[in-house]
Amino acid sequence: MLTERSGRVREARKLLRRPAREKSGRFLAEGPQAVREAVAAGPGRVLEVFATPAAAQRWPEIIATAQAAGVSVVTAADAALAALSETVTPQGLVAVCRSVTVDLATALGGGPRLVAVLAEARDPGNAGTVIRCADAAGADALVLTRGSADPEGGKAVRASAGSVFHLPVSSGAPASDTVDALRAAGLTVLAADGIADLDLDQAEDAGLLSGPVAWMFGNEAWGLPPGVRSLADHVVRVPIHGRAESLNLATAAAVCLYATARAQRRPAQP
Repeated sequence: MLTERSGRVREARKLLRRPAREKSGRFLAEGPQAVREAVAAGPGRVLEVFATPAAAQRWPEIIATAQAAGVSVVTAADAALAALSETVTPQGLVAVCRSVTVDLATALGGGPRLVAVLAEARDPGNAGTVIRCADAAGADALVLTRGSADPEGGKAVRASAGSVFHLPVSSGAPASDTVDALRAAGLTVLAADGIADLDLDQAEDAGLLSGPVAWMFGNEAWGLPPGVRSLADHVVRVPIHGRAESLNLATAAAVCLYATARAQRRPAQP
């Protein structure tokens, strides 16, 4: 049984830091949901699984699926798994995964109809939650511009609930290059902003949501930088019908993405 001092554990622990993840092209997926989806993502995605004896007993189907896929499953002590965890109460299951991120051209190469873009969104929990929302709404890709959170950081991976393994994710391109690539892929670029003349209902009524659309969402504190906002084809606000001052980033993203998914799936009028 491996301990926290074991070489394999020490090497895996380095992946808690972004520079090590970027250099190695690997990251950690922690917890049963993330590990389950990582293993299901296909051959070669998971390189190794660390599990405590209790976790192996609790989730035998995950262990069996990993082993059947030829993944090395290593039993490790509780302290070893705690060393690989960023949570207060580790669940005893961590996978070492190959990077899921792709370049912008690859992410947009399949004729996408719905893309979510995070522009300088710094909070990894929000980034992971928006990845989950985009996946649930049937988006074809998720793009994080330069200056955004790392989608392969522990908090982002956990917040995505495994969705980071389900759709193409691109990270690191400048916002201007991203918008150029979105337009080249045939997408109308909509910027979500609390201050806009056009609201989401009006955008839907005008038919802006029914074609291929990319939604840009900004930073948690200050929204979209003016330079990025100005790149969009249209700026759209989510209407506030009650007394709330605003919606948080992930909620606004969910509302916009689902409104677009609904408009794109509505049967054509005769």
